[in-house]
Amino acid sequence: MLAHTLKAFTELMEHDFVSWENLSTVFIKKIMSYVNMNAVDASIQQLSLSILENMVPTSRLLFELVKKEVTLDRLLTHLQSEAPAGNFSTERRRSLCAKEFRKLGFMNNSNPAEDLRRAPPGLLALDNMVYFSRNTPNAYSRFVLENSSREDKHECPFARSSIQLTLILCEILHVGEPCSETAQAFYPMFFGQDHFFEELFCICIQLVNKTWKEMRATQEDFDKVMQVVRDQITRTLALKPTSLELFKTRVNALNYSEILKLRQTERLHQEETLAVPVLELRERLKPELLELIRQQRLLHLCEGTLFRKISSRRRQDKLWYCRLSPNHKVLHYGDVEEGVESPPIESLTEKIPVADMKMLLVGKECPHTKEKSSGKQNKDVLELAFSIVHDVEEYCLNFVAPTRYEFCLWTDGLNVLLGKEMTSERTQTDLDVLLSMELKLRLLDLENISIPDTPPPIPKPPSNLNFCYDFNHAEQ
Repeated sequence: MLAHTLKAFTELMEHDFVSWENLSTVFIKKIMSYVNMNAVDASIQQLSLSILENMVPTSRLLFELVKKEVTLDRLLTHLQSEAPAGNFSTERRRSLCAKEFRKLGFMNNSNPAEDLRRAPPGLLALDNMVYFSRNTPNAYSRFVLENSSREDKHECPFARSSIQLTLILCEILHVGEPCSETAQAFYPMFFGQDHFFEELFCICIQLVNKTWKEMRATQEDFDKVMQVVRDQITRTLALKPTSLELFKTRVNALNYSEILKLRQTERLHQEETLAVPVLELRERLKPELLELIRQQRLLHLCEGTLFRKISSRRRQDKLWYCRLSPNHKVLHYGDVEEGVESPPIESLTEKIPVADMKMLLVGKECPHTKEKSSGKQNKDVLELAFSIVHDVEEYCLNFVAPTRYEFCLWTDGLNVLLGKEMTSERTQTDLDVLLSMELKLRLLDLENISIPDTPPPIPKPPSNLNFCYDFNHAEQ
């Protein structure tokens, strides 16, 4: 009955019809006695403390009165009380709380308040977490439960993400700074919501979890994920959405793969590799660099490669070696013993003149793969198989490369010998690397200088050439 009475009194006083200063000393001392009693119901003590808390700020006299009667030691006793904990010990309660705090994603499980010391965002991050959990409980539960069921290293920490996201939003929206002219772009969104910042947080914290999954991130990737999220938010706000619903639609459409594409395009523009003059330079450099790749492929064939013999049996112990002659006119090959890495060309008894080579077959076209059926091992062989068809009775020399790298180099080199284009994926990779390096070297002196799309006009020739210096005549 007393607890209900105190609750009713508190709610009546909240309407501000009567000032706290009008309360009698007898009433105040009665309330203070409930606080100072040892054996009293916890709800009565809590309500009494609430009444005193409301009284203290109203006047200096009430503050001094309460300070005198309710000492700090008494308040500390209330804080240290184990009455709400039931039969649980303090250590047991701390252990359970630490487990829950870890599940929520706090870095300091024993004292999560330490995570909120950094300001900004300070307690604003905690307010956002509370708002998210109360206003979108299903999304909040899904976030926490989904990540608590993952492996430890793949968990997206809710609390840590919320704190960092709040800081990011403060920086992007310049919270705490004087209002600028550019802030007008967000007026429609800001005034369209009673709790704009908290609602924006609710959208973005779900975006964090979505991006985390798209990136297949681990705890070590936390900063990378948050950088991508910052990019997603910044790019979407740059489109000046007029409502939070529109913002939500656009920011979720801007997934991780789209961010990677945009970053790649911007990097190329920044390096001016997409400028018209640079593209023209790329085309001029291509023939020279392709010739360099051709020479490298032929050199590799001259060094030779060790291959395993194709056999219907599972055992493939026999080895053979094939290499191109230094003058690029003959392919030499022959059986070798285990342990021989680079036999001399004289020891390879068989040979095929390059002039007799008719065509190159790869994959399913090869005669030694047509006989094979299915299976993972045969699929691997299929990707590494190639054959040389030559004039002698339509005979084929069959190969299975030891690696994909060797397959690319050998098929490229044989195509060069046949006068055809190099077609392997390695050719394009090598060409891109060489073009990128060569362009950077050529444009080194033009750093921080914008390259125009059109060439400058050619000046008119001089009226006479009297300024020329005749070097040969001076020597004589």
